[in-house]
Amino acid sequence: MSNAAPKLHNAMWPGLVGKGDEEGQEPPISLERMLELTANAEVNGQKFDGIDYFLFLPHTDPDASDDELRRIADLIAGHNLKVGSLVAPVWPGTVGDSAMGDDEAQGKFLTAVEKACRIAKVFNEHGVREYGVIRIDSAEFGVEKWKENAAENTARIADTFRKAAKIAADNGERLAAEGEICWAGMHSWKDMLDLLEAVGMPETLGFQADMAHTYLYLMGYNAPEHALLQDGYDDAAFYAAYKEMTDKLRPWTIDFHVAQNDGEVHGAGSHDKTGKHCPADDPNGKLDIVECSKYWLEGAADRGIKHICWDGCMFPNAMLENQETWNTILDVMIKVRDQHGW
Repeated sequence: MSNAAPKLHNAMWPGLVGKGDEEGQEPPISLERMLELTANAEVNGQKFDGIDYFLFLPHTDPDASDDELRRIADLIAGHNLKVGSLVAPVWPGTVGDSAMGDDEAQGKFLTAVEKACRIAKVFNEHGVREYGVIRIDSAEFGVEKWKENAAENTARIADTFRKAAKIAADNGERLAAEGEICWAGMHSWKDMLDLLEAVGMPETLGFQADMAHTYLYLMGYNAPEHALLQDGYDDAAFYAAYKEMTDKLRPWTIDFHVAQNDGEVHGAGSHDKTGKHCPADDPNGKLDIVECSKYWLEGAADRGIKHICWDGCMFPNAMLENQETWNTILDVMIKVRDQHGW
């Protein structure tokens, strides 16, 4: 018998991140179209249960009125989809700014979290959202800048995150910090763990594990001193390293992205040098998606996880517009749930 949980979600931001009107960029894909592609995916009668959602233009104005937000909620619900985790617009160029920055930058970061909590409340009251977290990161690409004074800069990010977590707690929300090699202070498994412990608010601020990004944690891409694997590894070495990493980060993990990675970095626009997301069936993929998911999903229900999300960030538009892409993704997510759900 198939498991009913966790619910299976698709991310909307692959239609936005790295897209734009600059040279070499492809145009964004609308929320409406991303919803259609998600709702149309089907494998043996099973469909996606919901979406995770980036709270910025052109999909959503973070200052949209309550009525406009309810219209969006109706649109999503009309596709028989729920809303899960929300991505706060914490980056420079959106609402926020660097969590490592001065008081003005920190203020912008916290404003972004406040706006995300307001939108979450509207969706919750509407009924389209019943679970999920609000995602953040340090919004600071300067890993080299962070290294100039690692202890002081980590302390500053932790201070920003504690203040953000207080805002979230006051609104009945939890924050998940996305581990990714491009974010200062979050660019290796060890630095991510140090930051989470420095914040010290596990009931409100936890970790979001993305399988594509955390693979590069293993390889120590931006922190060779923290590498757990070397090129040429075999399966035994891989799973020993994977267990070591997940044992440390899993207790903090409250949001989970199913993804594939080919061991390369990728970027487009301002979102540069990050883990390359690959199709679920990519022949160059380094991960056995179903097997690796087991390590993150152990005890997931006890940590309040009620859904998992596919992240196909940086996929080219032709791939995003191909319905078969989403059927293949849904198929592997169903397998993850059947093997490791509840």
